[in-house]
Amino acid sequence: MTLVRAKKHLGQHFLTDKNIAAKIVDSLKPEGRFTQVLEVGPGMGVLSDFLLQKEAYQTSLIDIDTESYEFLKKIYPQLGQRLINADFLELDFKSIFSDNFAIIGNFPYNISSQILFKVLDNRQQVVEVVGMFQKEVAERCAAKAGSKEYGILSVFLQAYYKVEYLFTVKAGVFNPPPKVLSAVIRLSRNDKQTLDCDEKLFWQIVKAGFNQRRKTLRNAISSLINKEKLADEPMLDLRAERLTVDDFVKLTNAVAASR
Repeated sequence: MTLVRAKKHLGQHFLTDKNIAAKIVDSLKPEGRFTQVLEVGPGMGVLSDFLLQKEAYQTSLIDIDTESYEFLKKIYPQLGQRLINADFLELDFKSIFSDNFAIIGNFPYNISSQILFKVLDNRQQVVEVVGMFQKEVAERCAAKAGSKEYGILSVFLQAYYKVEYLFTVKAGVFNPPPKVLSAVIRLSRNDKQTLDCDEKLFWQIVKAGFNQRRKTLRNAISSLINKEKLADEPMLDLRAERLTVDDFVKLTNAVAASR
């Protein structure tokens, strides 16, 4: 059978190490929280082989690459409609999954942030994510307040998920090898259905704060606040990177109350 060619424009780097593939799949923790898993970008099925052996959940595969889709259709004829040839970023999850589900994948690095924001947009359904990312992106996702890696993605993800940096992966286990190190992280949905604040305002404050991260919040989010009423708010004298998720929630409430 003809192997699938890795395509640069799709950011494809196929994992070739089966031990690492098994380790990634074993990082999924269903524990009664989900019975469906969606693998993104299965390529030639190195993760899929292990996923389809699991009895705790049912696996579906999605790949935008028609060549991969045709290859996988021959290997896994039993999947039927659970093998999807489509763009993950355009997928309507509710049309496929009626309940909670998990996402797993060796994700294309060129759209990794878009994938994570897609997860956030569907956080009420996506209860777990286990994925391979560029190491720098993985570190940003898991970064704590006060570190230079901590940013918009860190805050948004950690508002709704427990983020765990699991392990680092060297370039040599991919074909073709990427020019960067990779890492696997796990996102586990927390129990917050909504934040204890105006979520739209929360997102605005976080984005504005980090878009000018060298400024204090008083200056970085000046267009969003009543400066006179919040003159004595101590958090506004800090930079965005110093605030935890809970701090941002408190600040959002203070800003909302001053309007």
